[in-house]
Amino acid sequence: MWDGAYYRVCAGPLEMLFLPDPNEALDEVNVDVEVRLPDGSRWSATIFTITEVERLMARWSDTGEALSGRYFWCQDGLIVKEPGILPMAEVIKGLHDSGELRHVLRRTSATA
Repeated sequence: MWDGAYYRVCAGPLEMLFLPDPNEALDEVNVDVEVRLPDGSRWSATIFTITEVERLMARWSDTGEALSGRYFWCQDGLIVKEPGILPMAEVIKGLHDSGELRHVLRRTSATA
């Protein structure tokens, strides 16, 4: 559900706050997310699809960015197969359930 600029998804103990562009379809987005855990810690990622990474690199080959699109780097990047908030939320929940979330996402603060 929408909560101001964020699209909030709750899944068990997880609260995920996605920050989509208001003009994007929620099933097509590549998006920033903040994940809040019950212990008060917050974790973040910028989620991209493989298709979006390819699109960015092609654009950069024209603009000269990132050595003319020869590499892609993002400090808190997470690449997923499918676009959209719900598939991305499923990946985040899977990361949490498998114990990998704290290794994959970037910690942003200790408490809420």
